[in-house]
Amino acid sequence: MKNISKYYPHLLAVIGFVLVSLIYFYPVLQGKKIYQSDIAQYTGMAKEQNDFRKETGDEPYWTNSAFGGMPTYQMGANYPHNYIKKIDSVLRFLPRPADYLFLYFIGFYILMMVLRVSPLKAFFGALAFGLSTYLIIILGVGHNAKAHAIAYMPMVVAGLILVFQKRYIVGGLLTMMAAALEINANHFQMTYYLLLLLLVLAIFFIIEIVKSKDFKHLGKAIGVFAVAGILALGANATNLMATSEFTNFSIRGKSELTFNPDGSENTTTSSMDYSYITEYSYGIAESFDLIAPRLFGGGAREDVGEDSHLYNFILGLGASNAEAREFAANSPTYWGDQPIVEAPAYIGAVIFFLAILGLFIDKRKIKYAFLTGAILSLLLSWGKNFPALTNFFIDNVPLYDKFRAVSSIQVILELCFPVLAIMGLQSFFKSEKQEQLKSLYISGGAALGVIVLLFLFKGSFDFTGGSDDQIRQMYGQMGPDFVKALIEQRKEMYTSDLLRSGILILLSAGALWMFVNKKLSDFVTVLVVCGLMVFDLFFIDKNYVNKDNFKSASQIDRPFQASPADEFIMKDTSSYRVYEPYGRLQARTSYFHESVGGYSAVRPQRTDQLFTYNVENNMGVLFKSVNPETMTFKQSLPVLNMLNVKYVLLQSNDNQDIPVENPFANGSGWFVSKVKKVNSADEEIKALDSLDTKNVAVVNVAKFPEAVSKVTFATDSLAGITLIKREPNYIKYKTNNTNDGLAIFSEIYYPQGWVATIDGKEQPHFQADYVLRAMQIPAGKHTVEFKFEPQVVKEGSTITLISFILMLVLLAAGIYFGTKKKSEAAE
Repeated sequence: MKNISKYYPHLLAVIGFVLVSLIYFYPVLQGKKIYQSDIAQYTGMAKEQNDFRKETGDEPYWTNSAFGGMPTYQMGANYPHNYIKKIDSVLRFLPRPADYLFLYFIGFYILMMVLRVSPLKAFFGALAFGLSTYLIIILGVGHNAKAHAIAYMPMVVAGLILVFQKRYIVGGLLTMMAAALEINANHFQMTYYLLLLLLVLAIFFIIEIVKSKDFKHLGKAIGVFAVAGILALGANATNLMATSEFTNFSIRGKSELTFNPDGSENTTTSSMDYSYITEYSYGIAESFDLIAPRLFGGGAREDVGEDSHLYNFILGLGASNAEAREFAANSPTYWGDQPIVEAPAYIGAVIFFLAILGLFIDKRKIKYAFLTGAILSLLLSWGKNFPALTNFFIDNVPLYDKFRAVSSIQVILELCFPVLAIMGLQSFFKSEKQEQLKSLYISGGAALGVIVLLFLFKGSFDFTGGSDDQIRQMYGQMGPDFVKALIEQRKEMYTSDLLRSGILILLSAGALWMFVNKKLSDFVTVLVVCGLMVFDLFFIDKNYVNKDNFKSASQIDRPFQASPADEFIMKDTSSYRVYEPYGRLQARTSYFHESVGGYSAVRPQRTDQLFTYNVENNMGVLFKSVNPETMTFKQSLPVLNMLNVKYVLLQSNDNQDIPVENPFANGSGWFVSKVKKVNSADEEIKALDSLDTKNVAVVNVAKFPEAVSKVTFATDSLAGITLIKREPNYIKYKTNNTNDGLAIFSEIYYPQGWVATIDGKEQPHFQADYVLRAMQIPAGKHTVEFKFEPQVVKEGSTITLISFILMLVLLAAGIYFGTKKKSEAAE
């Protein structure tokens, strides 16, 4: 009974995490679902994939509904033997998004146990970590994969610490399982940032080991990490291998083009353009939002309330109370450096104070490793605002240039600061009175000193935002006065939030002082300090993610409604694609049609370039080509024709969709009579501007030297290609040609996985017209088939199965030897 009773606090903590998760997202108990903008986009992208899976039971690794065609590797593809995903689904047993919040809590709690924090303090620390504003906001907008990966970070860190503490079995097993779950979360940017923190922690421990000359321990630790890492990678082999294969095909790969859409020279040496990587860079001064949430205006749309300066200004213009209230609820108060921000990345004023306290009172040197990780992530989050460090990482640190939105690296800081805070709180209660008072005065003074300095520096800010000029133009004559009122509102928010943070720090420091002077018990003190810490974050979070974010399940499951234009297009049962210029990078069109656009951070690079270089670079040509009387195109548009774009969705003056038919679309496949040979990607894409794609094909012979044996091909009026069947993983055509011919198919060329056959015999195919598939077909009538059979899935699944079996063996062995060791120790 005694052995069982020691687990009661942990059981109570888990129950508490479940309850808090459900209470925060209580509408899930009413059957509602949270509206997440990114998940709505994903639903649009994955509709064909999910429908096909539901109808046939087969897994499609290719979709035709987005960007003309692309693999589904980063769209939730299900791979054989992915048992780690099944384990993860068991851990995420709560309804979404309460499941991710629960994972935040449980992961951080495990880390606190490894750092020997008492269960009560660990429980509140986990709540503070999980309720960090950024972690809640990403759930509100639907960055589920990001939240998923962040949730497993503390567990991986805990495993690493255990191994370096010479607890090889439990540490190795935890590292192995946590790392496997982390990788399975499928947000490689977050996992990459975690690796940077792990590197910092590992360097700290290695330095300590080298100082003590315990090289045997170092060898064991390296061996444990090697085995755990290899098996964690192996258990996710299919996804990792598929992602690696697809990366160079996507916009995360290095462009082959040597010029930009505007004609200027492309000097980028990284995988992505520098401006794209650093577009979301945290402002240096904006970093103080971490301790006072709305210093820089909060989010892009803030509810400033009815007692605000802006509310009264709108009333003064003659607006009704309801109108002023509605406007005040959506005020554009953000004035920081980033293009748009949903909410500030606030870690909590009490957390900030306790973290400083931890640096002074906690004797464990590991605090410096966590502090280093926090500082590094803060500096890197500044991106283009700190070019020396950012440029160094982009140019020299492997894979760093594969990721954008550098501000999101602050998730490492948002993990490290709560760790330091709870370490500090734990150590405070175990220290002598003199040391308690000394550290309390220093840390309290430092935290309040930062608040005071920010008050003093208020006059150095002009409180103007990047969108203010646009706001002035939008409101005409009232524009200047409105911006002035907006600036006054920002000043009010700056002052009030600094005051709020200062009061929270004073109250928490005061509670600790009262404990030292025996005016409060340790239990009451913990409840007061941790209550301030948690409820501070809770009430800030509720400004951004609350019951208003939840909708009926039917609305969430079907996020897009067909417009009359969509319904008109869907009456056409032939094979075609749809282009929506104003929504090409959104997934609405993909939900109803086979689209040349979509919503993905890893969209196919060449397809994307076709539109940025050849179409959208000169939209005037597109609009001038529309016949307003017939709503058809009166001019042939080469890129749209070859992609078989039969309909373009334009918008009327009243924002209604208008379907414009393209009578020049080439169809599913055709024979060309001539080949234009080029020797570079530059020549290839430039040739498409004025190419007669129906009769001429462009082939880069530098890449495909054996693809085309001759320049001209004889064609006649009877030559043709008929589409017989088309599914995500399979396409079948009938061809008829009295001569040997070169066939072009309006399908996106992907170099891996697609197997082409003529009359059942495998035949090579190659790339033409920059993105399409081409094949030489002999004279006569033939059956041509394309099957998507990615070898990477077959090979990866075998590795995954073997790795998981080995993981089970190690888990069983670890449990056996761990139990045996405990029994021997007891005897």
